[in-house]
Amino acid sequence: MQTPEIEVFSCRSDNYGVLVHCPETGLTVSIDAPEEGPIIAAAERRGWKLTHIFTTHHHIDHVEANLALKERYGLEIIGPVNEAVAIPGLDRSVADGDEFLFGPHRVQVIETPGHTAGHICYHFPDAKLLFAADTLFALGCGRLFERSAADMWRSLQKLCVLPDETTIYFGHEYTLSNARFALTIDPDNERLKTRAAEIEALRAEGRFTIPTTLYLEKETNPFLRAADPKIRRNLIMETKTNEEVFAEIRKRKDNF
Repeated sequence: MQTPEIEVFSCRSDNYGVLVHCPETGLTVSIDAPEEGPIIAAAERRGWKLTHIFTTHHHIDHVEANLALKERYGLEIIGPVNEAVAIPGLDRSVADGDEFLFGPHRVQVIETPGHTAGHICYHFPDAKLLFAADTLFALGCGRLFERSAADMWRSLQKLCVLPDETTIYFGHEYTLSNARFALTIDPDNERLKTRAAEIEALRAEGRFTIPTTLYLEKETNPFLRAADPKIRRNLIMETKTNEEVFAEIRKRKDNF
């Protein structure tokens, strides 16, 4: 089984577009549909025909091009059952724990409420790929619009049990701001300092910071590190629960 081919490109002001192509079958999926023009251009650039959209959540900057792309390509739209009424053009709804095939590739659905009530991530276990959209970013996590900090913490823990070598594609280029914030929470983390400098250089050159890996996020992303004693001491929260520490980190980022 060949590894899926992936094309990453910019959409809107700070969204990432991601196409995943199966070489054996010719199937091509757009992870969400933030903007019609860049998605079509990316598909044409690679010579791929879109056959699917995997929708992660209902926010307009992730579904705006659903109907236009469906009309153009006759593709199938798959999305979260708990947001089904809000997903334009939805053909098939999926729930936590569901598994389906994309060509020969298994796709597992992981429900990650927090950013929205029914947000899902798509995991390709054989290829060790995770499409996390607005749940997990490089050095960050999504804002809490529809669920609590405790819900988001539990969602992130579901992702943390995946293999460390899992490659993660996320929904927005927020990494520079996330890095600067992370240093205020975890200032003595040498790996984070190195990574932050690398990110500063990448963005100065206009280069992408996507993808990341789960191992790297566990080492440097403060939103995954609420149990770390140094972070707890820095926040003067040594006796608080992980959920409470996470909530404080999220609140600080909201005001950063």
